[in-house]
Amino acid sequence: MKTPAGLQPLIDDGVIDAVLRPLKSGKEASVYVVRAGDDIRCAKVYKDLAQRSFQARVQYQEGRKVRGSRQARAMGKATKFGRREQEDAWKHAEVDALFALAEAGVHVPRAYGYFHGVLVMDLVTDAEGHSAPRLGEVELTPDEARAFHARLIGDVVRMLCVGLIHGDLSEYNVLVAPDGPVIIDFPQVVSAAGNNAARDMLLRDVHNLRDTLGRFAPELADTHYGEEMWALYEKGDLHPETALTGRFTFDTRRADVAAVRMSIEDARQEAIIRQQGREEAAEHD
Repeated sequence: MKTPAGLQPLIDDGVIDAVLRPLKSGKEASVYVVRAGDDIRCAKVYKDLAQRSFQARVQYQEGRKVRGSRQARAMGKATKFGRREQEDAWKHAEVDALFALAEAGVHVPRAYGYFHGVLVMDLVTDAEGHSAPRLGEVELTPDEARAFHARLIGDVVRMLCVGLIHGDLSEYNVLVAPDGPVIIDFPQVVSAAGNNAARDMLLRDVHNLRDTLGRFAPELADTHYGEEMWALYEKGDLHPETALTGRFTFDTRRADVAAVRMSIEDARQEAIIRQQGREEAAEHD
């Protein structure tokens, strides 16, 4: 096939030898099957996104580290330079996450590097060597669904232990390899400690897995692994090998609104009294 413009620099530099075929294309990236020596890999070519897309991604980027204070200020002001930096940080986030998660034992594709705006990584395949299907495309037995769920929950825990949350985990971002599920697509990866919406995103990820695999193993629908692991994480008690139960006791106590209002009114009255005291003291000076 004709070499896409985004991949020609990789051929020129000897990173890959040939582009074999397109694999998939989305709004944010196009993925191609490529050959590097005797190895078949995939190359993810990120697309430059419009300003509206930056706004949609603000919730994911909160709390991410950037290279320096100048870049942080520019990104905060949404200047032209800041948008370029934000775009660059978005693209680098995935390869950084893949290296960190592989080191932590999470089942993700092996990354080889980020070259000229392109992420090169392993091609996840099925038993016949074809591109692996997505989780939502396979039929599972109840036992297979339970095993997949246990492995994926373990991966989510290991991710959280290194301070990361996928942020968009679903049946579309999990591939089924011969030895089990593999998690993909991390450009929106979330900082667990630095993002105010981290808990909500974690719960959404875990509930998506529960809903998908619960179609084959209905008892999973009554589990609350996300709530359990986040409570342990907040207390500093979550570890990669923590044995979760899926059970969680929700706090059903009602907030004492009257007491809160009374405290606010007491504080307001104290502020008034202090202000009056300052005014009286000023009159005597």
